[in-house]
Amino acid sequence: MRAGVPMAARSQRVTIPLSDGGIVTLVDGSGPALVILPSYGRDGGADYDDLTARAVVEGWRVLRPQPRGVLGSVGPMDGTSFRQLAQDVAAVVEALANGPVVLIGHAFGNLLSRMVTTAYPDLVRAVALVAARSRDAPDRIANAPFIAGDPNRPEADRLDALEEAFFAPGNDARAWLDGWYPATLAMQRAAIHTVPQSEYWSCGSVPLLEVIPDHDAFKPRRYWNEMRDEFGGRISTSIVADAGHALFPEQPKAAADAILSWAGQFR
Repeated sequence: MRAGVPMAARSQRVTIPLSDGGIVTLVDGSGPALVILPSYGRDGGADYDDLTARAVVEGWRVLRPQPRGVLGSVGPMDGTSFRQLAQDVAAVVEALANGPVVLIGHAFGNLLSRMVTTAYPDLVRAVALVAARSRDAPDRIANAPFIAGDPNRPEADRLDALEEAFFAPGNDARAWLDGWYPATLAMQRAAIHTVPQSEYWSCGSVPLLEVIPDHDAFKPRRYWNEMRDEFGGRISTSIVADAGHALFPEQPKAAADAILSWAGQFR
């Protein structure tokens, strides 16, 4: 990347039309496609620039579809179902990928990856589930995105939520004070309740990677074997040190290395 120029600012921007809107997608590189689905209420831009740049060097085409309400993506924001959000991603894959893709779902994006794979199994080769919460995350932690992502709250409260739930001790949580889209966050929060989790939790039958930040408040250490116990040999696991739920701004190289070293088998 050129110094001082964020990769997302230089990405090709392609709008994939929907019947009632359009999904802006950042496109970089050429080759088989990696699709990055971002965390709750955030865009798929700067948080994933380092991963995108490294993936492009390794010969991937990286697609970053932006959620409704983010960076020019438009579509109904009220009454939107989780299946509709999966359909948005599927429309991007069908338009811009040459064959099944590797999905990378971060936090909320890991749940959307499961929905996409369940509803459109022919479009997905494998899925990386990054910073996936445990089934029993404490309510205080589960509610943290709705505090951190609310610009009407005092900055001190938002920073407290970020430090407790999103960043490892000593890492700069101020990196995530910006970059939130409250209307998108509210839309996603409502949409996720429109489909029972049991319908998409298994993520089809594709190979899986779970990337676990070692200080993820959404998945304490006692739950680290939760997915391996459930999915057995279908899932690989990578632990990223000195990182919380946000992960990518904290440990960009380690996160990219974990994902890309695993994804290489699916090229």
